[in-house]
Amino acid sequence: MDISRLSSDDAAGCADAVALLNATHAVDCPAALLSTPSGYAADLRYGWDLDPGRSYLAREEDGSLVGLLQLFAPTYDNTNLAWIEVEVHPDHRGRGIGSELVRYGEQVADELGRTSFGITTWDLPKAEAFAKRHGFEQKAVEVNRRQDITNLDWPTVQKLYDEAVLASADYEVVRIIGALPDEMLEGMVAVTASINDAPKDDLDIEDDVFTPERLRAYEAARQGHNQTMYRVIARHRTTGELAGHSVVTVERERPHIAEQNDTAVSRDHRGHRLGALVKTGMLLWLREAEPALTQLDTWNAESNNHMISINEQLNYYVVARALDYQKSL
Repeated sequence: MDISRLSSDDAAGCADAVALLNATHAVDCPAALLSTPSGYAADLRYGWDLDPGRSYLAREEDGSLVGLLQLFAPTYDNTNLAWIEVEVHPDHRGRGIGSELVRYGEQVADELGRTSFGITTWDLPKAEAFAKRHGFEQKAVEVNRRQDITNLDWPTVQKLYDEAVLASADYEVVRIIGALPDEMLEGMVAVTASINDAPKDDLDIEDDVFTPERLRAYEAARQGHNQTMYRVIARHRTTGELAGHSVVTVERERPHIAEQNDTAVSRDHRGHRLGALVKTGMLLWLREAEPALTQLDTWNAESNNHMISINEQLNYYVVARALDYQKSL
Protein backbone atom coordinates (compact mmCIF):
# COMPACT_ATOMS: atom_id res chain seq x y z
CA MET A 1 0.00 0.00 0.00
CA ASP A 2 1.32 3.43 -0.99
CA ILE A 3 0.44 6.46 1.15
CA SER A 4 1.01 9.85 -0.49
CA ARG A 5 0.00 13.42 0.29
CA LEU A 6 -2.81 14.86 -1.83
CA SER A 7 -2.27 18.24 -3.49
CA SER A 8 -5.10 20.73 -3.88
CA ASP A 9 -4.09 20.99 -7.53
CA ASP A 10 -4.68 17.25 -8.11
CA ALA A 11 -8.24 17.34 -9.45
CA ALA A 12 -8.35 13.60 -10.10
CA GLY A 13 -7.04 12.84 -6.60
CA CYS A 14 -9.62 15.13 -5.00
CA ALA A 15 -12.37 13.42 -7.01
CA ASP A 16 -11.08 10.03 -5.83
CA ALA A 17 -11.07 11.23 -2.21
CA VAL A 18 -14.67 12.42 -2.47
CA ALA A 19 -15.71 9.15 -4.13
CA LEU A 20 -14.19 7.22 -1.22
CA LEU A 21 -15.94 9.50 1.29
CA ASN A 22 -19.24 8.89 -0.47
CA ALA A 23 -18.67 5.14 -0.24
CA THR A 24 -17.73 5.18 3.45
CA HIS A 25 -20.53 7.50 4.47
CA ALA A 26 -23.13 5.48 2.59
CA VAL A 27 -22.39 2.84 5.24
CA ASP A 28 -21.40 4.91 8.28
CA CYS A 29 -23.50 8.10 8.08
CA PRO A 30 -25.65 8.41 4.94
CA ALA A 31 -27.06 11.83 5.88
CA ALA A 32 -23.68 13.51 6.41
CA LEU A 33 -22.91 16.61 4.38
CA LEU A 34 -19.88 15.95 2.15
CA SER A 35 -17.76 18.14 -0.09
CA THR A 36 -17.76 18.11 -3.85
CA PRO A 37 -14.38 17.55 -5.55
CA SER A 38 -13.90 21.29 -6.04
CA GLY A 39 -14.95 21.93 -2.44
CA TYR A 40 -12.48 19.33 -1.23
CA ALA A 41 -9.70 21.00 -3.21
CA ALA A 42 -10.68 24.34 -1.65
CA ASP A 43 -10.42 22.80 1.82
CA LEU A 44 -6.87 21.67 1.05
CA ARG A 45 -5.96 25.06 -0.39
CA TYR A 46 -7.64 27.44 2.06
CA GLY A 47 -8.84 25.50 5.09
CA TRP A 48 -11.17 27.26 7.50
CA ASP A 49 -9.08 30.41 7.77
CA LEU A 50 -6.04 29.99 5.51
CA ASP A 51 -4.61 27.32 7.84
CA PRO A 52 -5.42 24.20 5.81
CA GLY A 53 -5.02 20.61 6.85
CA ARG A 54 -3.51 17.75 4.89
CA SER A 55 -4.91 14.68 3.18
CA TYR A 56 -3.12 11.44 2.39
CA LEU A 57 -4.35 8.82 -0.08
CA ALA A 58 -3.70 5.12 0.51
CA ARG A 59 -3.61 3.20 -2.75
CA GLU A 60 -2.95 -0.43 -3.58
CA GLU A 61 -0.44 -1.47 -6.23
CA ASP A 62 -3.11 -1.36 -8.95
CA GLY A 63 -3.83 2.29 -8.07
CA SER A 64 -7.21 1.70 -6.42
CA LEU A 65 -7.91 4.00 -3.48
CA VAL A 66 -8.57 2.05 -0.29
CA GLY A 67 -8.07 4.62 2.46
CA LEU A 68 -7.92 8.31 3.31
CA LEU A 69 -6.14 10.11 6.14
CA GLN A 70 -7.08 13.71 6.93
CA LEU A 71 -4.79 15.55 9.35
CA PHE A 72 -4.99 19.05 10.81
CA ALA A 73 -2.13 20.65 12.74
CA PRO A 74 -3.23 24.18 13.73
CA THR A 75 -0.82 27.09 13.62
CA TYR A 76 -2.83 29.96 15.13
CA ASP A 77 -3.12 28.24 18.52
CA ASN A 78 -2.92 24.74 20.02
CA THR A 79 0.38 24.27 18.24
CA ASN A 80 1.05 21.10 20.25
CA LEU A 81 -1.96 19.40 18.69
CA ALA A 82 -2.59 17.23 15.64
CA TRP A 83 -6.02 15.85 14.79
CA ILE A 84 -6.98 13.16 12.30
CA GLU A 85 -9.89 11.46 10.62
CA VAL A 86 -9.46 8.04 9.00
CA GLU A 87 -11.63 6.54 6.25
CA VAL A 88 -11.33 3.02 4.81
CA HIS A 89 -13.36 1.88 1.81
CA PRO A 90 -16.07 -0.56 2.95
CA ASP A 91 -14.80 -3.23 0.53
CA HIS A 92 -11.36 -3.18 2.16
CA ARG A 93 -12.12 -3.05 5.86
CA GLY A 94 -10.75 -5.58 8.33
CA ARG A 95 -7.31 -5.66 6.69
CA GLY A 96 -5.46 -3.28 9.00
CA ILE A 97 -5.58 -0.30 6.61
CA GLY A 98 -7.13 2.00 9.20
CA SER A 99 -4.51 1.06 11.78
CA GLU A 100 -1.75 1.74 9.28
CA LEU A 101 -3.21 5.18 8.56
CA VAL A 102 -3.37 6.00 12.28
CA ARG A 103 0.29 5.04 12.64
CA TYR A 104 1.16 7.14 9.61
CA GLY A 105 -0.71 10.09 11.12
CA GLU A 106 1.21 9.68 14.38
CA GLN A 107 4.46 9.72 12.43
CA VAL A 108 3.50 12.94 10.63
CA ALA A 109 2.41 14.52 13.93
CA ASP A 110 5.71 13.57 15.53
CA GLU A 111 7.65 15.05 12.61
CA LEU A 112 5.68 18.28 13.10
CA GLY A 113 6.62 18.32 16.79
CA ARG A 114 3.09 17.71 18.03
CA THR A 115 2.63 16.06 21.41
CA SER A 116 -1.16 15.77 21.62
CA PHE A 117 -3.02 13.59 19.12
CA GLY A 118 -6.76 13.40 18.47
CA ILE A 119 -9.16 11.51 16.26
CA THR A 120 -12.84 12.02 15.44
CA THR A 121 -15.11 9.13 14.53
CA TRP A 122 -18.82 8.68 13.97
CA ASP A 123 -20.64 7.29 16.99
CA LEU A 124 -20.47 3.65 15.87
CA PRO A 125 -19.51 0.61 17.99
CA LYS A 126 -16.74 -0.47 15.62
CA ALA A 127 -15.32 3.07 15.43
CA GLU A 128 -15.31 3.39 19.21
CA ALA A 129 -13.51 0.05 19.59
CA PHE A 130 -11.00 1.11 16.91
CA ALA A 131 -10.15 4.35 18.74
CA LYS A 132 -9.72 2.65 22.09
CA ARG A 133 -7.58 -0.08 20.54
CA HIS A 134 -5.13 2.61 19.46
CA GLY A 135 -4.88 4.12 22.92
CA PHE A 136 -7.31 7.03 22.52
CA GLU A 137 -9.58 8.17 25.33
CA GLN A 138 -13.00 9.67 24.60
CA LYS A 139 -13.09 13.37 25.48
CA ALA A 140 -16.17 14.93 23.89
CA VAL A 141 -19.31 14.34 21.86
CA GLU A 142 -20.36 16.58 18.97
CA VAL A 143 -23.78 16.59 17.35
CA ASN A 144 -24.63 17.54 13.78
CA ARG A 145 -28.11 19.03 13.43
CA ARG A 146 -29.92 20.11 10.30
CA GLN A 147 -32.73 22.52 9.63
CA ASP A 148 -35.21 21.72 6.85
CA ILE A 149 -35.75 25.20 5.43
CA THR A 150 -38.53 24.08 3.09
CA ASN A 151 -40.72 22.93 6.00
CA LEU A 152 -39.76 25.58 8.50
CA ASP A 153 -42.57 27.00 10.63
CA TRP A 154 -42.08 30.62 9.58
CA PRO A 155 -44.78 32.07 11.89
CA THR A 156 -42.89 30.54 14.83
CA VAL A 157 -39.59 31.97 13.56
CA GLN A 158 -41.19 35.41 13.26
CA LYS A 159 -42.71 35.11 16.74
CA LEU A 160 -39.35 34.17 18.27
CA TYR A 161 -37.68 37.05 16.45
CA ASP A 162 -40.33 39.56 17.60
CA GLU A 163 -39.98 38.36 21.21
CA ALA A 164 -36.18 38.68 20.99
CA VAL A 165 -36.50 42.21 19.58
CA LEU A 166 -38.61 43.23 22.58
CA ALA A 167 -36.10 41.68 25.01
CA SER A 168 -33.17 43.42 23.30
CA ALA A 169 -34.53 46.92 22.84
CA ASP A 170 -31.10 48.42 23.60
CA TYR A 171 -29.61 46.69 20.55
CA GLU A 172 -29.91 47.08 16.81
CA VAL A 173 -29.48 44.42 14.12
CA VAL A 174 -26.86 44.94 11.41
CA ARG A 175 -26.72 42.83 8.25
CA ILE A 176 -23.45 42.34 6.34
CA ILE A 177 -22.65 40.25 3.28
CA GLY A 178 -19.00 39.30 2.87
CA ALA A 179 -16.09 41.08 4.52
CA LEU A 180 -16.51 43.23 7.61
CA PRO A 181 -16.00 46.99 7.30
CA ASP A 182 -12.63 47.99 8.74
CA GLU A 183 -14.22 49.94 11.57
CA MET A 184 -16.00 46.79 12.86
CA LEU A 185 -13.02 44.46 12.73
CA GLU A 186 -11.60 45.03 16.22
CA GLY A 187 -15.00 44.76 17.85
CA MET A 188 -15.72 41.53 16.03
CA VAL A 189 -12.48 39.98 17.33
CA ALA A 190 -13.90 40.12 20.86
CA VAL A 191 -17.29 38.78 19.78
CA THR A 192 -15.71 35.89 17.88
CA ALA A 193 -13.53 35.01 20.86
CA SER A 194 -16.73 34.47 22.88
CA ILE A 195 -16.95 31.05 21.23
CA ASN A 196 -14.31 30.00 23.76
CA ASP A 197 -17.03 29.99 26.40
CA ALA A 198 -18.72 27.07 24.64
CA PRO A 199 -18.24 23.70 26.39
CA LYS A 200 -14.99 21.85 25.67
CA ASP A 201 -15.93 18.88 27.86
CA ASP A 202 -12.76 16.91 28.66
CA LEU A 203 -10.74 17.95 25.60
CA ASP A 204 -7.17 18.96 26.37
CA ILE A 205 -7.15 22.07 24.19
CA GLU A 206 -6.38 25.75 24.59
CA ASP A 207 -8.74 28.60 23.75
CA ASP A 208 -8.78 29.75 20.14
CA VAL A 209 -6.78 32.94 19.60
CA PHE A 210 -8.40 35.52 17.33
CA THR A 211 -6.83 38.60 15.74
CA PRO A 212 -7.94 41.01 13.02
CA GLU A 213 -5.61 39.19 10.63
CA ARG A 214 -7.19 35.84 11.40
CA LEU A 215 -10.69 37.20 10.82
CA ARG A 216 -9.58 38.54 7.45
CA ALA A 217 -8.03 35.14 6.70
CA TYR A 218 -11.37 33.48 7.48
CA GLU A 219 -13.14 35.84 5.10
CA ALA A 220 -10.58 35.15 2.37
CA ALA A 221 -11.01 31.40 2.85
CA ARG A 222 -14.79 31.66 2.48
CA GLN A 223 -14.27 33.56 -0.76
CA GLY A 224 -11.82 30.90 -1.90
CA HIS A 225 -14.48 28.27 -1.21
CA ASN A 226 -16.89 30.20 -3.46
CA GLN A 227 -19.33 30.78 -0.63
CA THR A 228 -21.51 33.76 0.16
CA MET A 229 -21.10 34.80 3.78
CA TYR A 230 -24.00 36.33 5.68
CA ARG A 231 -23.54 38.03 9.04
CA VAL A 232 -26.24 39.25 11.41
CA ILE A 233 -24.71 41.37 14.18
CA ALA A 234 -26.28 42.75 17.37
CA ARG A 235 -24.88 46.21 18.17
CA HIS A 236 -25.55 48.20 21.34
CA ARG A 237 -27.39 51.35 20.39
CA THR A 238 -25.78 53.65 22.97
CA THR A 239 -22.15 52.51 23.05
CA GLY A 240 -21.87 51.06 19.56
CA GLU A 241 -20.30 47.91 21.02
CA LEU A 242 -20.68 44.75 18.97
CA ALA A 243 -22.46 42.29 21.25
CA GLY A 244 -23.16 39.13 19.26
CA HIS A 245 -23.37 37.66 15.82
CA SER A 246 -24.50 34.77 13.67
CA VAL A 247 -22.60 33.74 10.53
CA VAL A 248 -23.94 31.49 7.78
CA THR A 249 -22.29 30.57 4.47
CA VAL A 250 -24.16 29.45 1.37
CA GLU A 251 -22.43 27.42 -1.32
CA ARG A 252 -22.55 28.83 -4.81
CA GLU A 253 -21.86 25.41 -6.35
CA ARG A 254 -24.82 23.97 -4.41
CA PRO A 255 -26.97 26.97 -3.43
CA HIS A 256 -29.48 24.77 -1.61
CA ILE A 257 -26.85 24.06 1.09
CA ALA A 258 -25.85 26.39 3.92
CA GLU A 259 -23.71 25.93 7.02
CA GLN A 260 -23.81 27.72 10.34
CA ASN A 261 -20.24 28.91 10.86
CA ASP A 262 -20.62 30.65 14.20
CA THR A 263 -23.08 32.05 16.72
CA ALA A 264 -21.69 33.86 19.75
CA VAL A 265 -22.70 36.53 22.25
CA SER A 266 -20.16 38.48 24.30
CA ARG A 267 -20.24 37.74 28.01
CA ASP A 268 -20.99 41.35 28.94
CA HIS A 269 -24.11 41.40 26.78
CA ARG A 270 -25.77 38.12 27.68
CA GLY A 271 -29.25 37.88 29.12
CA HIS A 272 -31.00 39.92 26.41
CA ARG A 273 -31.91 37.03 24.06
CA LEU A 274 -29.31 38.18 21.55
CA GLY A 275 -28.57 34.59 20.49
CA ALA A 276 -32.20 34.09 19.49
CA LEU A 277 -32.24 37.55 17.90
CA VAL A 278 -29.35 36.95 15.52
CA LYS A 279 -30.29 33.34 14.67
CA THR A 280 -33.92 34.09 13.83
CA GLY A 281 -32.92 37.32 12.14
CA MET A 282 -30.56 35.30 9.96
CA LEU A 283 -33.31 32.88 8.93
CA LEU A 284 -35.67 35.67 7.96
CA TRP A 285 -32.91 37.28 5.89
CA LEU A 286 -31.96 34.03 4.14
CA ARG A 287 -35.59 33.44 3.20
CA GLU A 288 -35.40 36.63 1.14
CA ALA A 289 -31.81 36.40 -0.10
CA GLU A 290 -31.45 32.68 -0.90
CA PRO A 291 -34.72 31.30 -2.33
CA ALA A 292 -33.02 28.05 -3.45
CA LEU A 293 -31.87 27.22 0.10
CA THR A 294 -33.31 23.98 1.51
CA GLN A 295 -30.99 22.92 4.37
CA LEU A 296 -28.83 24.52 7.05
CA ASP A 297 -26.35 22.43 9.05
CA THR A 298 -24.82 23.21 12.42
CA TRP A 299 -22.52 21.47 14.90
CA ASN A 300 -22.53 21.80 18.70
CA ALA A 301 -21.01 20.04 21.65
CA GLU A 302 -23.67 17.71 22.99
CA SER A 303 -23.29 19.45 26.35
CA ASN A 304 -24.03 22.93 24.94
CA ASN A 305 -27.56 22.96 26.32
CA HIS A 306 -28.21 26.67 25.81
CA MET A 307 -27.49 26.73 22.08
CA ILE A 308 -29.19 23.37 21.53
CA SER A 309 -32.38 24.68 23.17
CA ILE A 310 -32.46 27.57 20.70
CA ASN A 311 -31.85 25.20 17.79
CA GLU A 312 -34.62 22.88 18.91
CA GLN A 313 -37.07 25.78 18.99
CA LEU A 314 -36.11 26.35 15.35
CA ASN A 315 -36.89 22.73 14.38
CA TYR A 316 -33.33 21.46 13.95
CA TYR A 317 -33.11 17.66 13.97
CA VAL A 318 -30.16 15.39 14.73
CA VAL A 319 -28.24 14.06 11.73
CA ALA A 320 -25.38 12.31 13.52
CA ARG A 321 -23.18 12.14 16.60
CA ALA A 322 -19.40 12.26 16.42
CA LEU A 323 -16.97 11.23 19.14
CA ASP A 324 -13.72 13.06 19.85
CA TYR A 325 -10.80 11.07 21.24
CA GLN A 326 -7.37 12.22 22.35
CA LYS A 327 -4.07 10.87 23.62
CA SER A 328 -0.53 12.04 24.29
CA LEU A 329 2.30 11.18 21.93
